[in-house]
Amino acid sequence: MAILCRFAACSDVHYKAEGGPERERFEKGMRDALRYASGSAYPFLDAVFVVGDFANSGSESEMRLFRQSLDTVLPARTRRILTMASHEFKSEGGEQGAHERFARIFGQEPDLHTTIGGLHFISVTTENGCRIGEKKQAWLKEALKAAAADSAKKPIFVFQHPHLSGTVYGSINWGEDDINAILMDYPQVVDFSGHSHAPINDPRSIHQRYFTSVGTGSFSYFELDEFDMYTGTVPPDAHECAQFHIVEVADDMSVRILPYDVLTGRFFEPCYEIRTPWDPDSFVYTDARYRSASQPRFPQGSKPEIRPAEGGVTVRFRQAQGEERPDSYTVTVKTGEGTVKKQLALFSSYYLYNMPAFIECGIALEPGAYTLQVRANSFWRTVSEPICTQFRLEKERI
Repeated sequence: MAILCRFAACSDVHYKAEGGPERERFEKGMRDALRYASGSAYPFLDAVFVVGDFANSGSESEMRLFRQSLDTVLPARTRRILTMASHEFKSEGGEQGAHERFARIFGQEPDLHTTIGGLHFISVTTENGCRIGEKKQAWLKEALKAAAADSAKKPIFVFQHPHLSGTVYGSINWGEDDINAILMDYPQVVDFSGHSHAPINDPRSIHQRYFTSVGTGSFSYFELDEFDMYTGTVPPDAHECAQFHIVEVADDMSVRILPYDVLTGRFFEPCYEIRTPWDPDSFVYTDARYRSASQPRFPQGSKPEIRPAEGGVTVRFRQAQGEERPDSYTVTVKTGEGTVKKQLALFSSYYLYNMPAFIECGIALEPGAYTLQVRANSFWRTVSEPICTQFRLEKERI
């Protein structure tokens, strides 16, 4: 099979007028994509799709900085297709001002239906923040109808900033359902969305039911879609973040989506493969994964380490293993009588290419005898066998 088309898909770059790491990360990511392409039999990056929030506030200076990066890094043959969303609308003039600046600086329409390599690409800029109203819905319907009339057995690529509700990881808190029903008639759609800053190497970042949905990550910081975590939805290492996808379409119309980590210059494994995008019976990234996933497991002989600390203890344990990285951990502390004293949920930092080998956290405890138990959680709600230890925290001497 030969590659017919290759493009990059990203979002949430958040260029800031006052500076920050996002510009360097984005430019490096695009150079890496071009370098990867140049080493293949099809040495081209045909397009870069930026799915909203490329600017942190949408100001004139931020948009111009982003245009400068595109012009500096990308060759003329690589198309640059951008959509806007809530962050672009924060500066002077709101949405109207953003549209004026966008047209003047980038010379693009906010909504676009185009073809590259005989494939159809449809991008939609949101309105009223991250919504897609009736007029844009009608436009999208016509664009999809025209694309499908070309061939029912080609992927159709759709781009909009917010996730589609009930699809990829992040769509619980950062999704909208304005166009779900429209896309359901087109199983060949591969939809790219951002907004959540959810990691693209989370296997839930690709979802298939009626069509395929893909999350596009961020170049700025991670946010997770779980609300019981010890550190909140934004973990302490959230700013070690720069991820995007390189997407390849073969001449048999299969699609490969390669999640890329800019900070280490490496692809996450595995890549996502959609062999027959038009056939929902062939979909493998479905909710059936919740029923078929194996349990994570701790290395043999693992045991939590306990160290006294001011006001309690510090807990340290080795990361669990399995077919996939662990998602998170549940730490439970019980008294000698078996009563739960503390429960904590901790992220595994799976979103970092170089995950830490150990997880460590502090737990506030009064003096006493305790049993501590750690369980590893998969992305699919399966749970490991626990590792446990008993300890006594003595009263501090004065």
